[in-house]
Amino acid sequence: MSNGVYLDHAATTYLDPRVAEAMEPYWEEEYGNPSSLYRPGRRAKESLDSARSVVARLLNCKSEELVFTGGGTEAINLAIFGVARMYKDQGRHIITSKIEHHAVLHSLEALEKEGFSAGGGPASGWEVTYLDVDEYGLVRQEEIKKAIRPYTILVSIMYANNEIGTIEPIEEIGKIIKEIREERKVAGNPTPIFFHTDACQAAGALDMDVQKLGVDLLAMNGSKIYGPKGVGCLYIRRGIRLRPLIYGGGQENNLRSGTENIPGIIGFAKAFELAQEEREKENARLLKLRDYFISEVMKRVPKIVLNGHPKKRLPNNINISVLDIEGEAVILYLDAKGIYISTGSACTSTTLDPSHVILAIGRPYEYAHGSLRFTLGRRTTKEDLDYVLEVFPGIVEKLRKISPVRLEIGQKTVSHPEAFAGQGSKIKVGGKNYK
Repeated sequence: MSNGVYLDHAATTYLDPRVAEAMEPYWEEEYGNPSSLYRPGRRAKESLDSARSVVARLLNCKSEELVFTGGGTEAINLAIFGVARMYKDQGRHIITSKIEHHAVLHSLEALEKEGFSAGGGPASGWEVTYLDVDEYGLVRQEEIKKAIRPYTILVSIMYANNEIGTIEPIEEIGKIIKEIREERKVAGNPTPIFFHTDACQAAGALDMDVQKLGVDLLAMNGSKIYGPKGVGCLYIRRGIRLRPLIYGGGQENNLRSGTENIPGIIGFAKAFELAQEEREKENARLLKLRDYFISEVMKRVPKIVLNGHPKKRLPNNINISVLDIEGEAVILYLDAKGIYISTGSACTSTTLDPSHVILAIGRPYEYAHGSLRFTLGRRTTKEDLDYVLEVFPGIVEKLRKISPVRLEIGQKTVSHPEAFAGQGSKIKVGGKNYK
């Protein structure tokens, strides 16, 4: 980004020039509809099939197990609603965690309301268990085991958290689900159980082999991996049936009707290919920059805490809580200096609600409002970070002078628990559940 230091790559990334080059022919030259029988249509279909094959190879799955969508949120919605509505007669219990992206949490909130009578009494609605996480944001595997019931049909746990960068033990959870499936088979319980992971933040940095991970459904998003916006992908293990969200011409194996976004899909495949091919080298570079920044900012600014796991986190993610100030104020001051960061999820950063993720890891309300997310990218340099380190301490000092709040590290106070009312993540504050 010209004339600025962009450190919000978890929100979105620029389009890699190599991706733009791969997409270019499909805007004006190869613009055929892949459903058409004539040559331009057939060429478009061949390009679509080729892109699908690239993604399948990188995921270690079959091409027919992939559905291209309009983004990560749509892919997540298709996974959750698709399973729930298709298998509703076999089980209506779903398990997730309190730190999931709102695409998961809000979808599950909507499901909880489906099937309920006008008077509020349950007719046959879905029940959702929201799992606690530890102080680093890790889901406890034993809690998943305890939460599974004979009629649980879906477990949805994100691969890596979009706010604090914590990487979940997806492979281990996949083994748990496989064990439960085998136990049900032996017991004669016909209820299926599926494992979905939101991998939108993970796709550019982690191993995406779905066979190793043991997942049944996996969602990705092009705009997080230096690909185009408005395109995503859902892996659906062979044999799983989903109820579509969009009806029409029957494209994407009748799961996502509508003319396929050929330029976007070509771009998605190229971006994913580049990300996976270059991730080890890029991860090492980002890790060095990340750890440098964390070390320096802790030295230069007092009363800062790191949110998320110190090691099991995405290599580009830095999430800190700065005590005694509001995160939004810091963002505005940094913006004036040409530095662009966020307070949490970009999908909800226009609200002033405290981060449900920071609250879920046990931080007080004030920590959540003072949380800041710096996410590095391919163009981030040490010089960029040095500029931030030069500017940031002065901004914090200035804001603290006018702040009425004084909180010490380790102090566990929550001034306004009522502010959490209405959050679907069911954050527990002071012994009371707010929803």
